[in-house]
Amino acid sequence: MNQLAPLSPSAPDFPLANLSARQLAAFVALAEERSFTRAAARCHLSQPAFSALIRTLEDGLGARLFDRTTRTVEPTAEGALFLEPARRLLQDMRLAADDLRDHVARRRGRVALAALPALAAGWLPPHLAAFRRAYPGIELDLADVLSESCVERVRSGRADLALAALRATAPELSVEPFLSDVFFLVCRRDHPLARRRRPSLAELEGQPLIGLARHSSVRQALDAALPGRPLAPVLTLEQLSSVAGMVVAGLGVTLVPALTLFHFAHPDLVARPIAETGLQRHIYLIRRRDRALSAAAEAMAQSLWRWAGEGPRRPGITVHAAPASTPARMTVGPATATPGRRG
Repeated sequence: MNQLAPLSPSAPDFPLANLSARQLAAFVALAEERSFTRAAARCHLSQPAFSALIRTLEDGLGARLFDRTTRTVEPTAEGALFLEPARRLLQDMRLAADDLRDHVARRRGRVALAALPALAAGWLPPHLAAFRRAYPGIELDLADVLSESCVERVRSGRADLALAALRATAPELSVEPFLSDVFFLVCRRDHPLARRRRPSLAELEGQPLIGLARHSSVRQALDAALPGRPLAPVLTLEQLSSVAGMVVAGLGVTLVPALTLFHFAHPDLVARPIAETGLQRHIYLIRRRDRALSAAAEAMAQSLWRWAGEGPRRPGITVHAAPASTPARMTVGPATATPGRRG
């Protein structure tokens, strides 16, 4: 073999980017085995193919890495210098490949989810516990924020997915109808309207109403469903738990969607579905349209659709059909029964 130039990392055309894992593995095997025959067998290659791999490595690096005689193979000074870095590179490659396989297999990773506070407090916890059991290596990040913040987190990349009651129109976002829940009247058990199976909005006229602030998805859904009939609550509060306390105390009644009824689970309260069928809130699953989900986030998206369609029929909640890219899920029709003491 012709004398090759010494290894020169400072040369402008130093071709480290062209190194392959097969070349590095062949080099390390030959340096350790000191035999072309044994090293080729270790790499599961024929001896001519193995020799060609070593030759292309030396040609690419511009350095002789081994001295060969008829009896021995010894690393040159440059070969000895390159051995430990080659071992580290191979180990880094293996670790990177193992890490990627773990992420693809959903054994590791991270998923960030933003959801309305009522969903985060009531519907999601048991499902997220099941997700953690199924994928213990995936780190969960949950933000319980209002709809505008849910959308902004997805848009900015701080969340992979969001469950929000705002149908965002930004072109970079994919917005899929996920759930709809109808509104219920919640009042004290001794209130006259508690005897009505399906009270109408007309029957609520003149009743003191305890409402939520205008930036809440509950209030926004009510305002959108009642154009020209603005609500005039006697009290406007920020938290559903505060609304529940006021209704228990007899300060008024309230209108809330089905997925929030767990806040009103009190023996003195009842929940009755409103007769008007158009009075409902729509919840959307939001993600970036222009970015592929990681394996961990895809597992979460699939799980959300599955959880939505599983379990017993829940009064007042409609599960929308999953998108075409997701396996078909069960659809639950609108409510016809009251939740009774569930309110």
